[in-house]
Amino acid sequence: MRILIASCHPYIPELRGGAQSSTHELVLALRERGHDVGVVAGLAGSGWFGLRKRISLKIPGHKWVFDGQLGYPVYRSWFPRLQIVEICHDFQADVVLLQSGLPVALATALKPTGIPVVIYFRNVESDDLGGNLADVKHLPFIANSHFTAEWFARSHNISAQVIYPMVDRARYATPTSRQNVTFINPHPHKGVDIALGIAQSCPGIPFVFVRAWTLSAEDEALLSDRLRDLPNVSLLDPTSDMKAIYGRCRIVLAPSRWEEAFGRIAAEAHISGIPVVGSNRGGLPEAIGPGGVTIGLDEPIETWSDIVRKLWNDENYYNSLSSAAMHYAQREAMQPNSQLAAIEKILSDAMIK
Repeated sequence: MRILIASCHPYIPELRGGAQSSTHELVLALRERGHDVGVVAGLAGSGWFGLRKRISLKIPGHKWVFDGQLGYPVYRSWFPRLQIVEICHDFQADVVLLQSGLPVALATALKPTGIPVVIYFRNVESDDLGGNLADVKHLPFIANSHFTAEWFARSHNISAQVIYPMVDRARYATPTSRQNVTFINPHPHKGVDIALGIAQSCPGIPFVFVRAWTLSAEDEALLSDRLRDLPNVSLLDPTSDMKAIYGRCRIVLAPSRWEEAFGRIAAEAHISGIPVVGSNRGGLPEAIGPGGVTIGLDEPIETWSDIVRKLWNDENYYNSLSSAAMHYAQREAMQPNSQLAAIEKILSDAMIK
């Protein structure tokens, strides 16, 4: 199959997050199985990469920019919904898999072409749909968790098959020295205030914060101000080498205030037997399962700190959760071959209808 995976959100390297990592690994895995796969994404236009793309778009007649630096074709545009039809024809797509980032708007644009479309829900933000789901209810749908599927069933009367995000074990599995507590993406939505509070309550434990999303000037200033008083916290730049991060990690924090659709960070950590301490928001309890502890957002910081300290100091407790995390990572629903077979069937069935 010639499969085009499309979103109006920016993509790697302009934006790094769970959805982007899951898409990248899905593309690589599908290509290994013999499919031709490309990506359509929005363009942020920031940084050196974005500057070069902005210059390219100033050339008369250029409505999108194209690159293959990730090992497969990526089409980037200011407004992908306006170019999706032309890009599909350029790529000669057999089927299009739409994801977060105005999937309804993209599906509506593609409807006159007759190109088969499948929508993969990767978040539960209604304002991210780009239209009324009732207008595309005839399409096949995939959800990245049972939580996500239940949310769309309840709020939009949509039935979606659950397929968890693709997590390539080879990219994450690593021995770990277990020398810090790791918090990835110090953003307000991800509970940076809770992570900072835990670090302040545990001055004898080293913490590592790893940047991901770009912060506003105000949030950047607040983070810098808090970190000046926390010598036990190191702040690292974004990285695609997650083995290096997990190779020093004992505990992963995921105190998200956002209604996470899944919680990919938990699945990544579990592969190396790293327990996760996270909030009970959205799909995080489903992602963490027995491989960690979930805590209510209304609980005081001391509740979070007590769990972190126990995992840091109590080897028996730590080893039990570590073992559970590793076992949970091996469940059938997280096996790439099963996930890929399910996706291939949905896409091929869409082409037959």
